[in-house]
Amino acid sequence: MVTHDPRTRDLLRALRLRTPPQALVYASTTGVYGDCQGQRVSESRPVQPHTARARRRVDAEQWVRLLGRTGVRSTILRVPGIYAQDREGGTPRERLLKGTPVLQAQDDVYTNHIHANDLARACALALWRGRAQRVLNICDDTDMKMGDYFDLAADLMGLPRPPRVPRATANEALPLMLLSFMSESRRLDNARMKRELRLKLTMPHVRQGLSPQAGLFGA
Repeated sequence: MVTHDPRTRDLLRALRLRTPPQALVYASTTGVYGDCQGQRVSESRPVQPHTARARRRVDAEQWVRLLGRTGVRSTILRVPGIYAQDREGGTPRERLLKGTPVLQAQDDVYTNHIHANDLARACALALWRGRAQRVLNICDDTDMKMGDYFDLAADLMGLPRPPRVPRATANEALPLMLLSFMSESRRLDNARMKRELRLKLTMPHVRQGLSPQAGLFGA
């Protein structure tokens, strides 16, 4: 199991051999926090990655911080699920059409999201306003469990809601990658993002981003 990120390491080493940039923004994953059992999570929470992918991002973050010690103003953005109409796999439509199950309510986990346009704006603002060696959660204001998110998407798109299954039988009904997302529950705190980047979200809730009026599904 590879838990290091040689690509990020090699990129940052190459930057050091040339004229280093004044600022660098690295988009990491909120998976570095691991399973927080539905608790509210701020950037001060210690990382506890449970997957190989998340461990690689922790390693990459350490390399970014190392570059920051050389005078580059480095900012780390921890990013959850990204959605947008022009992003491949960026809407729930295909999954809903397949009828992929979600967990029943008592087993469900909290999920976090950010619209691609708001993420892009956060990256641009971080280049100018991001503090040195700073970590920021980049997410919208949605406070919703995963199954409820897919129910909402189905209602807005005029599709059947996905079936619910207990966690005990989820291993038989769901792919491993999806199961890994369903094994972690956290609610991200985005107060630092709003305060320091002064980012005003264009899609503060997934209801707005998934609505037909937003044009996400060809309406």
